[in-house]
Amino acid sequence: MGRRVTVTVIVTVIVTVIVTLLFLLFTVPGCGKRVIDGQQIAKGEKIVIKFSHVVAENTPKGLAAQRFADLVRQRTGGYVEVQVFPNSSLYKDGEEFEALQNGSVQMIAPATSKMSMLDPAWQILDLPYAFRNLTEVHAMMDGTAGRKLFARLEEQGMLGLAMWDNGFKQITNNQHPLAQVKDFKDLTFRVMPSKVLENQFKQLGAAALPMPFSDVHQALADGSVDGEENTISNIYTQRFDQVQKYLTISNHGYIGYVVLSNSEFWNNLPAEVRKILEETLIEVTVWQQRKAEEVNNNHLEELKKQGQLKIHLLSPDEEKMWQQELLPVYDRLALEVGPEWADIIRGLKNNGR
Repeated sequence: MGRRVTVTVIVTVIVTVIVTLLFLLFTVPGCGKRVIDGQQIAKGEKIVIKFSHVVAENTPKGLAAQRFADLVRQRTGGYVEVQVFPNSSLYKDGEEFEALQNGSVQMIAPATSKMSMLDPAWQILDLPYAFRNLTEVHAMMDGTAGRKLFARLEEQGMLGLAMWDNGFKQITNNQHPLAQVKDFKDLTFRVMPSKVLENQFKQLGAAALPMPFSDVHQALADGSVDGEENTISNIYTQRFDQVQKYLTISNHGYIGYVVLSNSEFWNNLPAEVRKILEETLIEVTVWQQRKAEEVNNNHLEELKKQGQLKIHLLSPDEEKMWQQELLPVYDRLALEVGPEWADIIRGLKNNGR
């Protein structure tokens, strides 16, 4: 009888040890994949990543940020929670970089134009008529230029994780259709913080006023500026058609987004978590680049249906005049960023449309 009790006790101890080890395997950071059962994870154990951006949820960036958050939650069983804050609800333009550096947020996705506040070389992506299509943009960012731009971010404590598309820019204004170069004379346009964009409008005879994205609708409504340049998705989701009369389809410049994290935060994540995040970002980036074109096309059709904007599509001759008029912008940027970027700028300048 005593022997039977002893065996029972031993079996009970062994079962208890096995159950305990399995519990640790699936619930303690660093012990296997923490993606099994989100209900086993205490709220205080979560890794929370605040992802701040300044555009609407139904834009290419907004949709991609939410898709990333949803997939990360699924793949980590809720252990990693990406909280997305769209539409400048957490931080505005100009505030996001400081918030990222001081740890108030862990991810942001600023437009490439705004990256010029960190490194003026990012303005090569602002050059007018530098790219004939998104494939050319991707090729440059996957090549030497892109690698160099991303590497220089690490000097400022930031890690470039991905490049997301928005698309090509169009121009709206309240005064008259923009077709000829002379049509820009004496108008004022809101721009993102970029000397290239300021020089672009000055070269066309207009004035440029840098302004946070969240302030643009009101500035258009009260006449602080006559117009702005943006992708169709931003024009549509911000309802700029309610405060503008004319839209020119010019495809004159590119807007993309750099998905950034604080490098110290990212590098200190558990290796298995970082692997899931990086793999998910790669997948979402491919999806986002396809989605951007689809969203812009759909939103343009909606603007046409609504009929509030008078839309002008530049003719090939008009586009050629714009392109020729804007060539000096390339030379000014070359002087600003120095000889290390000369070959890249020269190549973009000669990339005739």
